[in-house]
Amino acid sequence: MRTNDHIRRHHHITLNVGTVQEDYDFHTKLLGLKSVKKTALYDGDEPIHHMYYGNDLGDVGTLVTCFAMRQSGRKARKGSGQISTLKLSIPESSMGFWEKRLSDHGFSPQVMERFGEKVIAFAHPAGIDYELVGIEDDDRKPYSNGAVPSEYGIRGTHGITVAIRDVENSEEFMHYGWSGRKRRTDGNHIRYEVGAGGSGTIVDFAVDQNLAQGSWQYGEGVVHHCAFEVDDLDVQKTVKFHLEGLGYTDVSDVKDRGYFNSVYIRTPGGALFEATVSKQEGFLIDETYEEMGSAFQVPPVFAHRKDEIMNYLEKLNF
Repeated sequence: MRTNDHIRRHHHITLNVGTVQEDYDFHTKLLGLKSVKKTALYDGDEPIHHMYYGNDLGDVGTLVTCFAMRQSGRKARKGSGQISTLKLSIPESSMGFWEKRLSDHGFSPQVMERFGEKVIAFAHPAGIDYELVGIEDDDRKPYSNGAVPSEYGIRGTHGITVAIRDVENSEEFMHYGWSGRKRRTDGNHIRYEVGAGGSGTIVDFAVDQNLAQGSWQYGEGVVHHCAFEVDDLDVQKTVKFHLEGLGYTDVSDVKDRGYFNSVYIRTPGGALFEATVSKQEGFLIDETYEEMGSAFQVPPVFAHRKDEIMNYLEKLNF
């Protein structure tokens, strides 16, 4: 039995980065994404910046969110059992534009091909691997800040790569637990797609038996998790019970993240996935469209510590 099509597509991808200013400049000024929300991490008692970037409305499937970990002093260790690479969709006709733009801003883009797709690989300033993937027919509407023309803009997430040492348990999880469909292989890379397939639904596994285990805790320099959209809270509950029924016991209860509700699962390969339901108001729950992403929003769980948090968090110029 499998929960066919319950897992629709990427909802957002969350990274552990360095300073908030470095991350903000990278995503908004270099990559041309919109600052959708400025808030803080809900978990724990130590405030940490949580930044959201995406298209104009912060639509599902366009979102990259980041925990600014440098202030905490916590570092992560790259390795197996993690999401190792974030892939973003760009028009295939914009490859030359992006290769030049990255080079002009001091990055070292590497052009390659995988799964028949043209790829520009480079790294976030915190060391996280990024890929811009040329796609011919992605109709998601990009945000344009003027520096990146709309016709060259990032459309949204394309895929993730998960680093693992062996593939059997991960393939079983994707097929029976996460409604994924195996599409093809390219060397040591194995591609799955969820939902309707295509850009924004891809999970690649990179198999390396000799890769040491990476860390799982919050810490600068690694991807934290990938969230996937499910239709509603009833479906989210079905996915949770289905996973637990299969024997995957590392499944969280529902967590209120302000703008969406989340259930987390530590997958057999080690990567953290999330089944996510957006709230009806989305990012307009605490800001108007005109104000969206312009001011810091204190999470309700920290409302009584607003002044303390605002004085503690590193300052951001924008």
